[in-house]
Amino acid sequence: MLDVINDFLSSRVLIPFVLGLGAYFTIRSGFVQLRYFPHMFGVLRGSWRANGQHLSSLQALTLSLAGRVGTGNIVGVGIAVGLGGPGAVFWMWMTALLGMSSSFFECTLGQLYKRSDGNGLYRGGPSWYIQYGLNKRWLGLIVAMLMLVTFGFAINGLESHAVSHSLKDAFGLPPLWSGLALSLMLGIVFIGGITRIAAVADLLVPLKVLAYIGVTAYVLVLQFEQVPTMLMTIIRSAFGLDQAFGGLIGSAIIMGVRRGVFSNEAGLGSAPNVASVAKVSHPIAQGEVQALSVFIDTFVVCTCTALMILLSGIYSPGFEGDAIALAQNSLAAVVGDWGRSFISIVLALFVFTAMLYNYYLGENSFAVHVW
Repeated sequence: MLDVINDFLSSRVLIPFVLGLGAYFTIRSGFVQLRYFPHMFGVLRGSWRANGQHLSSLQALTLSLAGRVGTGNIVGVGIAVGLGGPGAVFWMWMTALLGMSSSFFECTLGQLYKRSDGNGLYRGGPSWYIQYGLNKRWLGLIVAMLMLVTFGFAINGLESHAVSHSLKDAFGLPPLWSGLALSLMLGIVFIGGITRIAAVADLLVPLKVLAYIGVTAYVLVLQFEQVPTMLMTIIRSAFGLDQAFGGLIGSAIIMGVRRGVFSNEAGLGSAPNVASVAKVSHPIAQGEVQALSVFIDTFVVCTCTALMILLSGIYSPGFEGDAIALAQNSLAAVVGDWGRSFISIVLALFVFTAMLYNYYLGENSFAVHVW
């Protein structure tokens, strides 16, 4: 029953709404994600650090990347490529391109309708701009409840399972001990509230992203001759033009959109919660920053995972095995056995910061009920 519901929502609801609304926002705004792309970096240059108790645009960016860059960037991409072929990567890119405009508007709204919590910090997000922008508190409460359950419990359970499974495969570490260690470290950060979460994200997010990009660059150097061919394969298979993947065009679109949305969260209403925390000169400035976050998540980090898998030589059409093992074995096939350990360590960092982000989303959604 869950599979039937999932397939229905993914193929008949998710794709039309996400791509349709993303296209609508893109056209109505005159391709805001492309016109404002250079300015996104200018916004960050003007706000490197927090001002007093408030968070800066850069901290809001790292905090949103803490949540966006999680299991979806490794496990999700592995599933997408395994079931949808290389063409799924192209549709992930298209989902992110349109999603940049969706994220721009939802995060701008978050800034526009944010409220001070009385302690020198701000709160905001879909529940807040529905409540104060549409004057529909009941609808805002429903959204808050759904986000509390989804991010506070369901996704955190998925994240913790993925990292404990990965550590067990790579190091033989029992899930009980990895779970306890993860809970202890998360608890220490949670006690400090959003400012400590942002400080930890400031430290770990650039570290994990740059390390992942660095290893991917090393793979590209080793497999440089295959890169142009693989990029053409991604484009051709996305439209069913590659004979080896011609029968996967439907799966490529569905898996690309599904995993793209799960990874970059554009349009889901999660990013505005952390985007609202920052103190910026204008609401649109934070919309630009969060659009950049979608770009980094999908066009950079997800592409890294896809290239690792597709350039490894072990991938074959119709792969239905363990997505984590696929990523581990793909990197190991190119760089050696240390690749498996590297994927496990990076995944642990991805999950740790993502769970910090998810915790804040749950806590922020709970605050709506008692506001």
